[in-house]
Amino acid sequence: MARDLLREMKMPALATLTARAKSASRQVFDDFSRTLPHEAWIADRFGLASRPAADSSPPIGIAAMRSHGLQPDTGVWFALQPVHIHIARDHLILTDTRQLALPEQESRALFDTAKPLFDEAGRELRYGDAHVWFVRADDWADLDTATPDAACGHNIDIWMPKGTGERAWRKLQNEVQMHWHTHAINAGREMRGVKPVNSLWLWGGAPASMAAAASPYAAVFNLPGWISALAPFAPAQFRDYAAAETIATAAAHGLVTLDTLIEPAFATDWHAWLERMHQLENDWFAPLLAGLKSGKLDQARLILTHGTGLAELSVHRRSLHKFWVKPSLQGLAP
Repeated sequence: MARDLLREMKMPALATLTARAKSASRQVFDDFSRTLPHEAWIADRFGLASRPAADSSPPIGIAAMRSHGLQPDTGVWFALQPVHIHIARDHLILTDTRQLALPEQESRALFDTAKPLFDEAGRELRYGDAHVWFVRADDWADLDTATPDAACGHNIDIWMPKGTGERAWRKLQNEVQMHWHTHAINAGREMRGVKPVNSLWLWGGAPASMAAAASPYAAVFNLPGWISALAPFAPAQFRDYAAAETIATAAAHGLVTLDTLIEPAFATDWHAWLERMHQLENDWFAPLLAGLKSGKLDQARLILTHGTGLAELSVHRRSLHKFWVKPSLQGLAP
């Protein structure tokens, strides 16, 4: 779909930025990497890339716990997310966690049902919020896991945890699934036409002794999902900032994340994807270009990713003087 989408994209600001930028680096990821390119890039920047992206998810468990006010002193802790797994004809598919729409009250009720099962298995379970819980499993330290987004839309057998502890996890996961199958919460969700919460996704294991993440940025803006757990490590953090507000902070070295394309891409809703891309043009790329032209910004680095690729483009305000380089999006084509 890439070239068809490019023909429909009316984005003069992004076309100018990408055409006049200098390519800093490009990376190709394995189709079966357990971490998506943008996740691996951010984990590496914050010093969390303990294993290659193809092997396991970033060790985010401890940072995520602390972002929820939990302070584990010992042990190895994993993030645990309530999810919906779709049953296809001959395999199981993990669906996008953003579409689960799980209220706090329902999540608490499901947590209370699952906790005795974890207690019986000798696994401490702690509540973070409606979308993420945490489990201690010291003997699973070497377990290879995948981020929910890396596994989304795929046959989960390939992305299920592998290594020491995988059988113990599957047994515990199956027990939770059986107890949730007839749970009143899920019965109510199905009556409302909402996807039931029928499983848990384990990932992001990290020891409590792990060194704190280190931010290379003076300020971070709009960090989404699990990545938001890294925000406190930056000297300044901002949420829900528009482009004008972001530029006005005059941060010496800042990081902005724009993740609105992920959800329609997972849903293969390319009409919505194009709409959101054009919104990014108006809300971010045009102000970014204007900021470079006016001198409010000296330089911008664009980190552009898809499911298996990442490109870094660096554009300096002096680069915009290359009037002979025509704006074009063709550099984004595969």
